[in-house]
Amino acid sequence: MATFKTISSDDIKETTSVLNQLVDFVEEDISGSNTRKQFQVFVTSSGNNAVTSSLFHTVYDQNFALQTSNELFDVTMGLYHNSMTVTGSRTGIDANGKFLFPSQSLMMREKVNIYRQFAQLLLGDSTSRFNAPFSNSTANADEIDEALFLSFKRLFVRDGIKRETFAVKMFQSSSLGGNLETGQEENPAVQEYHPGNLHVNGADNHPASGSAIYTDVGSSTSVERSSTGGDVGNIVNASNTTETVGLMFYQQGIAVFDMKKVFNGNQILSGTISSVGDHSTTGLSGSFIPHLVVSASIDEVLNHVTETRFGSGSNTFLTFQNNTKINSTLYFCRATADEFNFSTNPSYTNTEGRIKVIDTGQEDIEKSFAFVTTVGLYDANEELLAVAKLSRPVEKNDEKDLTFRVRLDF
Repeated sequence: MATFKTISSDDIKETTSVLNQLVDFVEEDISGSNTRKQFQVFVTSSGNNAVTSSLFHTVYDQNFALQTSNELFDVTMGLYHNSMTVTGSRTGIDANGKFLFPSQSLMMREKVNIYRQFAQLLLGDSTSRFNAPFSNSTANADEIDEALFLSFKRLFVRDGIKRETFAVKMFQSSSLGGNLETGQEENPAVQEYHPGNLHVNGADNHPASGSAIYTDVGSSTSVERSSTGGDVGNIVNASNTTETVGLMFYQQGIAVFDMKKVFNGNQILSGTISSVGDHSTTGLSGSFIPHLVVSASIDEVLNHVTETRFGSGSNTFLTFQNNTKINSTLYFCRATADEFNFSTNPSYTNTEGRIKVIDTGQEDIEKSFAFVTTVGLYDANEELLAVAKLSRPVEKNDEKDLTFRVRLDF
């Protein structure tokens, strides 16, 4: 029969620890066509000239058709309903409060609704506007009107993203390559190719080009918090930390970027995009903001951004550390000198009930001892709840006080 000993409340301690894991994503994950899945749920109409588009893209760590692939994050974009980009392109508001837009625009209500959904989740009010820095609510250039959202999956975020570990590399202008438009003079500083039939106009001469690193450095010294979105940190330009370009919501695992800051919004693009009407495509010649984000579908905006602004090689473009909270209960199981020196194993005694000894004739002389290999935790009804195995047997005799610490993590 087993011997039981009651564990008092003084022998039970509870503690919480945090485990950090490094996470990084490579360029070809976001730029590849078979690692970025589109969900075409938006359709303008039926027929050959209908425009279909997704509301977001999901990025995988390998071909999404494989069962072993893992979802990394979702990427989408949204527009603030009272921004100049929206109010300057709409034609009116109907009796039900629905925004009306001309046929030259595409999916404007969807872009506005996506922004509102993130505002509801992270700010607690669908009509609120994201500001970077977060605490700045004045009407100025710090308002995020054209937002790029990266929503990281729970598998990688765990219990949250660790402050001051987030960093992402973006190209403010898209990568050089491909065929330039006829009649344009090649100038690598200003003239670049864009996938999806979009090109940088040769007359454009804005200095924003090359890559930039955006990070949440300094967020630990200026702790912000949203009532619904949790802890918030400002994402800044690593080369100029006074320039705030977005927000990181750590518990939610969502990064919000101001596209007019992280990208060259004034850069002139030209090419063809999907359109509504008699023709399946239409010409585009205008700036990234507002012309592309207004006239193109969400798919085309995301295709342009993901294929040109993060690179396409095997280098890391985004990294962070996550937090995994481990709640532990410690049970200190104490065995004093005169306890647990005997075994209930039938082989411990002979047929006469006397302890088996190594040397014959020492039955009444040698003191009993045992080797502890297992600690069991029982409830008040003596039902086994948990078992802890020792890495090696530990001798227990009447000259030793032993304490075994059993840790349960959850």
